[in-house]
Amino acid sequence: MILRNTIAGQLVVLLLIYGRHTLLSSAKTVTSEQMSLALPEPRAYLPDAQNLDFVYHDHEELTRFLRATSARYPNLTALYSIGKSIQGRDLWVMVVSSSPYEHMVGKPDVKYVGNIHGNEPVGREMLLHLIQYFVSSYNTDQYVKWLLDNTRIHILPTMNPDGYAVSKEGTCDGGQGRYNARGFDLNRNFPDYFKQNNKRGQPETDAVKDWISKIQFVLSGSLHGGALVASYPYDNTPNSMFQTYSAAPSLTPDDDVFKHLSLVYARNHAKMSRGVACKSATPAFENGITNGAAWYPLTGGMQDFNYVWYGCMEITLEISCCKFPPAYELKKYWEDNQLSLIKFLAEAHRGVQGFVFDPAGMPIERASIKIKGRDVGFQTTKYGEFWRILLPGYYKAEVFAEGYAPREVEFVIVEQHPTLLNVTLQASKRIEGVGAGGPSYYRPMQPIPPHYRPGIPPYAAAASTDNGIFSTISNGLNSLYSNIFG
Repeated sequence: MILRNTIAGQLVVLLLIYGRHTLLSSAKTVTSEQMSLALPEPRAYLPDAQNLDFVYHDHEELTRFLRATSARYPNLTALYSIGKSIQGRDLWVMVVSSSPYEHMVGKPDVKYVGNIHGNEPVGREMLLHLIQYFVSSYNTDQYVKWLLDNTRIHILPTMNPDGYAVSKEGTCDGGQGRYNARGFDLNRNFPDYFKQNNKRGQPETDAVKDWISKIQFVLSGSLHGGALVASYPYDNTPNSMFQTYSAAPSLTPDDDVFKHLSLVYARNHAKMSRGVACKSATPAFENGITNGAAWYPLTGGMQDFNYVWYGCMEITLEISCCKFPPAYELKKYWEDNQLSLIKFLAEAHRGVQGFVFDPAGMPIERASIKIKGRDVGFQTTKYGEFWRILLPGYYKAEVFAEGYAPREVEFVIVEQHPTLLNVTLQASKRIEGVGAGGPSYYRPMQPIPPHYRPGIPPYAAAASTDNGIFSTISNGLNSLYSNIFG
């Protein structure tokens, strides 16, 4: 259905979706028939060599494949560019969904990002095969049909096409091709919650920041190489240099959810959950997952930025012990990762979802929502929608919006299906004679734009201790470690 840009059109869509459901404060559940639990497992799939073989594709070949797929499956795909690399290569994103050109009201947007490090291209190829799998299986695989009918999946196969262009197949370690054309590590180039990141912003990271500021992504995975583990936030820590290399975890308020998401990927992977070290000198990870900072801390990572700034739950997926393995191994990597890549995205349908309305039943855009006890919040879309991945339990949500009285709403999450929670906010009451300016209105405390963040950033509360030679040593150790691993 094509959505109209009118309020009336929005309400019609909402009413069509929810029928006789009351658009007031209520907690309801979506029928389990809509959920993946009732569906058979996704079928095993090997792509047709005529469409996409198990080889590495340079940027021109990648572009041709995406354009051809978009032309062949216009009802399931939409191709767009979020910007260009330093050397002018498009950062292509393909939407795969039964509604590729229009947001589906009440249904979440999710994403995968590959090849942020140019010399780690296994994820790049896995994402191309995932696209091919989705479009060719939609009419024959019930699980894929359910997923695409209820989710908009955005896939960015390569965030660093310039780095890939100078990388070499068969190189398992080292840094050649890791960085962009200006020599910047793109996974150290995002704003950081714990420490001031003074690295100059790059076109590739600026494009991604702009992209995720415009689309309310619920769930995300960033594909890397050099290890075999699912790593979750936080990647950084407020501790000093000497403490950060003692393998202390840096846990988010949603640590239970991040561990669950990481385990979903690891346990559906053919090998990851075994926790076997790639080499004798490299770490082994219990159940195939790790907290990012417990592995090694880094400043300016993409997954922390997604979570703290926009409430998007992103994890880092290290899917190959060798950074750039020979192409003949790609088929095996696809077999290892296919189920994980699909089941992970389905987790966007776990937890709570719903709408925030005003008393007239109109959606409230940019209402701020925080789950009590979890200080990283999120906001509603222009249709008043929100989503939050949560595990089974009892919760309270705090809902704020400019010009409305705040509300606290209780709800329960169960395992079998998401909880539908619709919240109506009442206009704030006028309070006479408050303040020197005379009459005023109640205004809820505004979050740090654009979302709640957990307290005051440590670097803002006190001067950083990582100055001078200590900062240099810390950065050097970090660079050495990341060249060895992901």
